[in-house]
Amino acid sequence: MKSVPLNAVARSLQRRAGAKKLREAGRIPAVIYGRQIQPQNLEISAKELEDLIHHSASENLLVDLAVKDDARPKRLALVKEVQHHPLSGKVLHVDFHEVADNEKVTIMVPVESTGEAVGVKTGGGVLEHVLFKIRVRGLPKDLPEVITVDVSHLNVGQAIHLGDIQPPPGVEILGDKHISVFAVAAPRSEEEEAAAEAEAAVAAGDVEMIKEKKEEGEEGAAPAKGAEKGAAPAKGAEKGAEKGAAAAPAAKAAPEKKK
Repeated sequence: MKSVPLNAVARSLQRRAGAKKLREAGRIPAVIYGRQIQPQNLEISAKELEDLIHHSASENLLVDLAVKDDARPKRLALVKEVQHHPLSGKVLHVDFHEVADNEKVTIMVPVESTGEAVGVKTGGGVLEHVLFKIRVRGLPKDLPEVITVDVSHLNVGQAIHLGDIQPPPGVEILGDKHISVFAVAAPRSEEEEAAAEAEAAVAAGDVEMIKEKKEEGEEGAAPAKGAEKGAAPAKGAEKGAEKGAAAAPAAKAAPEKKK
């Protein structure tokens, strides 16, 4: 990976309010850290960084960082992480990892395909991109920005595994060698597609049935609750009838006493 120049200055504005002011001024907050140094807050030009990213194959960049008015003005660093705004895509923050040119480092590298798989072209298969990034280890200047894999020889049912990929000179690919990176899957028949659609329809029907039963249960519960409210007057009527029955004999006995 060829290093590219990038200018930076020590950052004085801190916290969220400071970062907002920097972005409004066309600057990007950043931080640089390494195994033998303390983390340091920096700021860089948004346009300068975006131009570098635009002209590179990926966001894996090796930069010759020039920090203005610093005790160590020259730094070799890898762009470790770039944070983007979820809607506009603008760069919000950058992490730099300072490295030595003779020190092996590990990074994640994007994997891309080239060529058209024969199983797709003649067999009607579907190319599946299983693994989008892989871990590699090497000296900073040997690290690739992206790894390209030729898939033109793949037939239906065949795959390219991690162990099948030839790394650039001086670079080691890390991870389980049996993991698939690219594969060509057989096309689904009309019966399989119909079965999949039927399963989806049945699942949707089950959800609707559960919803309907729940709604029916809620509607049936309302009258029962109302019936309980209506039971109170009936209970009062019973008490009134009992009192009336007790008073009736007393009224009948009074004339007999007078006679």
